[in-house]
This record gives sequence, C-alpha cells and structure tokens, in this order.
Amino acid sequence: MRNRLGVIKWRIRGISTNIQCPVQGHRARSTHAAVDSVFETVSPSIKSWEEVPGPKPLPLLGNTWRFVPYIGGYSVEHVDKVCLSLREKYGKCVKMAGLLGRPDMLFVFDAGEVERVFRGEDSAPHRPSMPSLNYYKHTLRKDFFGAEKDCAGVIAVHGDSWAAFRTKVSKVALSTSSAAQYTVPVAEVADAFSLDTRLGCFESVEGSESQRLIDAVHTFFISVGELELRAPWWRIYPTAMFRRYVAALDTILRQVASQFYINSVTLSHVERALKECQANGGSKSLLQDLVTAAGPRVAAVAALDLFLVGIDTTSNAVASTLYQLASRPHIQERLHDEITKVLQGRPLAPGDINQMPYLKACVKEVLRLFPVVIGNGRQLTKDTVICGYNIPRGIQVIFQHYVMGNSEEYFSDASEFRPERWIQRSTYKHHAFASLPFGFGKRMCLGRRFAELEMHVALCKIVQAFKMEYHHEPLDYHIHPMYTPNGPLRLKFIDR
Repeated sequence: MRNRLGVIKWRIRGISTNIQCPVQGHRARSTHAAVDSVFETVSPSIKSWEEVPGPKPLPLLGNTWRFVPYIGGYSVEHVDKVCLSLREKYGKCVKMAGLLGRPDMLFVFDAGEVERVFRGEDSAPHRPSMPSLNYYKHTLRKDFFGAEKDCAGVIAVHGDSWAAFRTKVSKVALSTSSAAQYTVPVAEVADAFSLDTRLGCFESVEGSESQRLIDAVHTFFISVGELELRAPWWRIYPTAMFRRYVAALDTILRQVASQFYINSVTLSHVERALKECQANGGSKSLLQDLVTAAGPRVAAVAALDLFLVGIDTTSNAVASTLYQLASRPHIQERLHDEITKVLQGRPLAPGDINQMPYLKACVKEVLRLFPVVIGNGRQLTKDTVICGYNIPRGIQVIFQHYVMGNSEEYFSDASEFRPERWIQRSTYKHHAFASLPFGFGKRMCLGRRFAELEMHVALCKIVQAFKMEYHHEPLDYHIHPMYTPNGPLRLKFIDR
C-alpha cells in the first residue's frame, strides 16, 4: 500500500507539471454585446471616485502600511479574510487608495456589476499588470522577450501586443479537441506533459528537471504576492525577495528557452517536436500545433507563461478537492458510483469525462468555495461607472469571486458543499458571474481546457482506486501562494 500511495503522490506532482492554469469556471460568452451604460457619460446622480468608501490612507504612508507585518491589520497570507471584512464594513464597492508604487484599487463584490463590466469590454481588455514581471520581461530579459510589441506572451502584457500574441496561440490552447487528445496519456500519467517529455517526474525527485521547475514556480508565486502588495523597494534596489524572484524566473526561462540561454532543456524538446511533426502526418500534440502555427519562439514564450500560471494552480485544486471529498464520505461515494457506472471496469477513454456530470460538479463546487486564485481583475482603459460611482481610467478593479462565491445573495446555502447545485440549477439560486475561477471573455485562462482535463482525470483515477478518509481537525484555508488548506493533508487512502 505504501508503494501505491507513493505512486499517487507523484502522479499528482507529475500532473502539476503540465501547462495549465490557475489560477481564474464558467463558459466564456460572447463579449460583443454592447453595454453602453457601463461607459456612459457621467450624470449628476453618479457619485465621484472620491466618494467610494474604503480604508482611509494615512499621509505619506497611504494604505501600504496596512500590509506591513506586526503593524498593519492586513495579511497577504489572509487576503481572503481581508476581503470579507472589506465587504462587511464598506459594502459592495470598496476603494483601496494610497498603495505606494502602484495604482489605486477597487474591490467589487457585486456579480451584476461584474457581468456589466465584462460584457462591455472592448477586444483587448487590460488585466492588472504585474510591474515586477513586466520589468523582468522587458528590461532584465529584453534580449529574449523584446519590447512589449514583440513576442511578449500573455502575462503582464496588454493592448495590441497582447492581442497579437493571444491570437497566435488561443485557437490551439483553448481547443476542446486539443485537450481531449491527452485524456488517455494523462490517465496513464506518463509522457504527455506540455512539452511532450516526462521531465523526470517519476524518477528521483532531487535535482530532476521537473522538481527544479516546480520549486521555481512556487518561489515565483510566493515572491510576486510580496513584491506586488507591499512597498515596492525592489524598484530602488534589488531586495533579497526580488533576487529570489529573478532567479526563479531565470530557472523557468532556461528550461523553456534553451535556444537563448545556456545549459537548459526545453527548446530541444521544441525542436524535437517540430521534427516529429514534419516526419509523420499523424495526430499532432499541443506543442506541435503551436510550433506549426506560430513558430518555435512563440511556442517557447507561450510555454513559459503557461508554466508560470499552471503548475501550482492545478495541483493545488486537485489537493483541495481530495480534502473536501475525504471530509464528505457520502459525496465521495456518489462520485465513485458515477465513475464505476461510466467506466464499467475499462480504462478511461476520450469522451468518458463528459459522461460524468457529478465529477465536473464537484470540481466546480470546490472552485466556488475555495478558488485557488481568489480574484480576477481589470485595469480600466476608460472612465467607467461601477456601482453608481465614476471610476477613473487606470484604476485596478478586482472582482472578488471568492467573496461572491460564498455569498447567500448569489448561491443558495452558500456555505454548504453541494455539487448537485451545478446539475439541478433550477433548484438552487446561482449567478453565473459570481464564480469565475477561469476568468471570462478575451482574457479567460489560456490553459483552462487542460487544467480541467488534468483535474477531472486525476480525481477520476484516484476516486476509482481508493476510498479516502480524513480523521483530524478541519483545516482552514490560506494563501501560500495559492488558496489552499493550511496544513498537511493527512488523508488515509484505502484500496477499493
């Protein structure tokens, strides 16, 4: 049993090295429907930005001091609780002004306003940029990424450069058929990772390519929260945190773009995939499709961005779901019954997951209550009316789907874990824009199809093989760096 559990452990770890994303599930809807009222001319009944409620900034210190350990009352590790308190104290629209080195922020806890803004977007909406990542890409490593108008990727990039790059990769990455072809390989947990190579996930972990990549991405996520939410001293001098951040990104970049950096791995995989694509006319992988459609450099940059947002998010979502299932035996057994009925003892095949609505509902319910990335955002490109206030251009708007997803206003019995709410929608109150773990519209998560595939297949295989139990104190959730259970997952796996 110990060996078998060890396999399960590394299967989850191996799955996490795919190209999925977190981080941000609702089916994307058309965004071309005009919602003129979102960007209407300000009328006397609309209040000003200065009137938006929120914590008052102090002279010189602004509100940044609130995130300083032992001094301020806001913890980066517990931003979920900070947002709940902001909603309770100030209402559905909360201003966070005076953040040193970054634009003012607006937290929105109104699903109707989220829908209005998303449906009124133009063709190239801006997401809140990460200045530290932008600096890394377009200053420190400009020799690889070039200027923003060049091959800049999809993270921390906006406007025409983002739209041009996204167009090159979205048809391949967001295709349902592209993801479906990986069902069997992912189920076997073998060599179907994003770069068509196992990357050593089942061999010794210490020093393996996959472990270095996982560690680097984990460091990236821990560092970026600190660099973006606290005082940006890194802009003045390279702090220890910033140096670790850059080193982690360099590790990932070396793995993904060996054509441009010495002693790395992954461009050789890109070149190998291209040769295989040219040598046979069979089914092409995601990487081969990207190389064919856009060339090896675009494929390498896309792989970098997808690694950054996908390694921790998908594996943490699976771990969170396992904990919730182990804590709820009746839900776990209903899921096992569904899996058994569909598979009838045979291996998982493409199309089987679509016959498992309760499996999909379990994942949706976990992402509603405990989204691995608790908010989704935009940086306004024009003055916009939100919640009756005129919000100026440049403000960063955070749509807090963690708070909305846990609100009785939008979901019946919101605090209860009830997967059936996603199947019996007429029975349960539900607002489509209150829970958007993969985002919406043009800036929906690029790796969504693969993230969903990984989660569904991993959970299907584990629940099919094991009964899970949890016999300890309930775990709280915290942000480290994803929104995950705060403590070891001491799950008991029992052979079925």
